[in-house]
Amino acid sequence: MPHPPDIPPSLRQAMAELGPRWGTSVQAHVRQMVQGFSEILRDAPKLATVTRDLPYGDDPRQCLDVFQPLGQAASRRPVLMFVHGGAFVEGEKDRTAEIYSNVLWYFARHGIIGVNVEFRLAPAHPYPSGTQDIAAAVAWVRAHADELGADPGRIFLMGHSAGGTHAAHYAYDARFHPPAGHGLAGLVVVSGRVRAENSAENPNASRVEAYYGTSPATMEDGSPVNHVTAQALPTMIAVAEYENPLIDVHCVELLAALTRVRRRAPRFVWMAGHNHTSIVAHFNTAEDDLGRQILAFMERPA
Repeated sequence: MPHPPDIPPSLRQAMAELGPRWGTSVQAHVRQMVQGFSEILRDAPKLATVTRDLPYGDDPRQCLDVFQPLGQAASRRPVLMFVHGGAFVEGEKDRTAEIYSNVLWYFARHGIIGVNVEFRLAPAHPYPSGTQDIAAAVAWVRAHADELGADPGRIFLMGHSAGGTHAAHYAYDARFHPPAGHGLAGLVVVSGRVRAENSAENPNASRVEAYYGTSPATMEDGSPVNHVTAQALPTMIAVAEYENPLIDVHCVELLAALTRVRRRAPRFVWMAGHNHTSIVAHFNTAEDDLGRQILAFMERPA
């Protein structure tokens, strides 16, 4: 089996230099990280059969890729659905040839069926279109569980940034669930914008407004953290040391809300040295601390 590539010292140095000033030029820094990690991920192991652009709805962006692990499984496999970010108005499940497929390559390497989910974007598709798309994608995976060899009782949803918003809002807000419930075994929020706000501290405020509009009531309604109850599904939260401003603050707010209603803290990971993009771009490299935490959560969701 080919070995996952190390993160080279030059890229580590770039992470260290960009980190403390990440919020001063978020989009430029995202591009720099995407380019750097895409180069090293070309040599990463890719041990899965991939079927791309399967439709789960009528819109061209309502599609997903399935990463099927190689080899026969002794039993039905768990599923990890991944939802990318992009500040509500941009982003692709295939931002490059390597990112964000790297996330699903990693989990397929560990025997897990990966599903890379695309969704519709603002401003053409405002709130709650993203939540509706996640609902439809989850329904698609459940409907196709038999042909995928998937265990419908072990479907996990993972979202990054705006993708974390859509994933968490679907998971927590029962208004978007089918009669049988959300259909998930657990939720992984990675640097998710779990509170919608357009404050001066938020460099992506205009993009938040493109999806939610400017009504404070709509933002409150669409904030995943406001829909946490004692019945919330098992959740894991991860943030980077260097985040888009306020994302880590709001993820900790989610941590506190879950702790308060469930009377114990969920799994929480703070990724030292990482930034808002490297926290997902590093999947399928030799550094797999976060990956192993997610695998452990999927083994024993709590």
